[in-house]
Formats: sequence, C-alpha cells, structure tokens
Amino acid sequence: MIFNNLLIEQKGRIQYIILNRESKLNALNNQTINELYHAFEMAFANPSIDGIIMTGAGTKAFAAGADIAEFNGIETDKATEIAKLGHKVFEMIENGTKPVIAAINGFALGGGLELALACHIRIAAETAKMGLPEVSLGLIPGYGGTQRLTKLVGKGKAMEMILTADMITATDALQVGLVNKIVAQEDLLKYAEDLLNKILIRSPMAIGYAIAAINAAEKQTNGFEEEITLFTKCFNTNDTKEGIAAFLGKRKPDFKGN
Repeated sequence: MIFNNLLIEQKGRIQYIILNRESKLNALNNQTINELYHAFEMAFANPSIDGIIMTGAGTKAFAAGADIAEFNGIETDKATEIAKLGHKVFEMIENGTKPVIAAINGFALGGGLELALACHIRIAAETAKMGLPEVSLGLIPGYGGTQRLTKLVGKGKAMEMILTADMITATDALQVGLVNKIVAQEDLLKYAEDLLNKILIRSPMAIGYAIAAINAAEKQTNGFEEEITLFTKCFNTNDTKEGIAAFLGKRKPDFKGN
C-alpha cells in the first residue's frame, strides 16, 4: 500500500510508523487516520515485526490534533463517522498483541494525544507539551480521550486537563503518570528503541497475553478471570515450555512466539 501521510520504516524487528505532515504539525486528517489503520494492521500481521514505535516527523509535533478544517460545516452523521473511525483505529492499537511505544517528540494535542494514549507506553522529549483543547472549539475529545486519560491519570486530573483545555509540560505529564519517561529530544528514538528491544527479548506470546490481561483490567469484563484464562493458555505453548526449560537449565531462552 502507498502511504501519503506516513513514513514506514523497518529497523530489525522494530517498525517505525511516522506521521509525515510536518508542515501541518502532523495533524490527523481523515486520510491519515485511514492510513494509520492500514499501517498498524499490516505491522500486526507481519511476522518479521515484533514491536512498533509511533512518532511524528520533525521536532515540533508528534501530532497537533485533528485537522480542524475537515470539521467545518459537517453534519451529525459525518461527525459520528469521524468519531467511529478514530475509535476503530485507536482500539486496534490499544488491543494489538505487539508492543507499541509512542515517542512524543513535540506537541501532542487533541487527537494527537489520544493517539499516544492508545499506545502501550509513552516516552516524551523534554520539550513535549500535551493537552486536550477540544472544549476551546466547542467540542469534546472524540477519539477515546475522555476514557483513556481518565483511566491513566485519574478523574480529577482528567477533568482539569479537559475542562481547562490547558497544555501540560513533559515534566507535569510524568508526575501524573501520563508518560513513562522523559528524555532529551536527541535521545528520544534511541531510548524508545532500547526500551522496545528490552521487551523483545521476552516471549512474544507472553507479551501479547500480558497486554490483553492488562487491558482487561479496564474493561467491564472480569479481569481476574481473564488473567487466569490467559495464564492457563500459556501452558499450551512452546514458549512457556522453552522458558521453563531455559530457567532450569540456566541458559537464555530461545523464544519462537508460539
């Protein structure tokens, strides 16, 4: 598939998905959202890829929100369609069985922050700023931001951020648990790669099950039962047999992901 608004780069077992609308601060127009869907679908299905780094082109913006020009004059049916597409794409990212790290290289606002929230881990450059400014436009977050931000930072802080529409610094984001780590801009991608490579030496099968179990904690299903189910499923896999054998044999495991 040809991508007009994304750059797709593979580095070993890592796939980079890069928002490439630098002149528009990598704003998420409808075409970009559609391209993200296909890019992640392909990455999750590709057996040569075990992890993904999501970032934006340049140093100014991860993604400075939705492309507001596309909202001008639309009717409610179209608004529903736009929101449902964003939810579809971001839910696929969140529920993917391969780890996704958001490398937040600048502004992550509105839909851009919602994209980062859908990723499994968030690393921010020191200069990054984040926020959900939709109420300033007479809107609310529409790609899952009211839900994911609340679960991540708590109801009170989510209320403050969304209702004031204020941006917060990377330092503030770290303090409230919105990001996992702050690094210098020039070190951002290397740190994301190093962290992802640390994850990728573990069992791919177990990583996928762990993501599913953690996500179950936020759903209306019984997360404890889901954990029991997935823990039990491990014992039907070669990775579990290999991991136990390697531990007992005092050697490094050779995981195959099955």
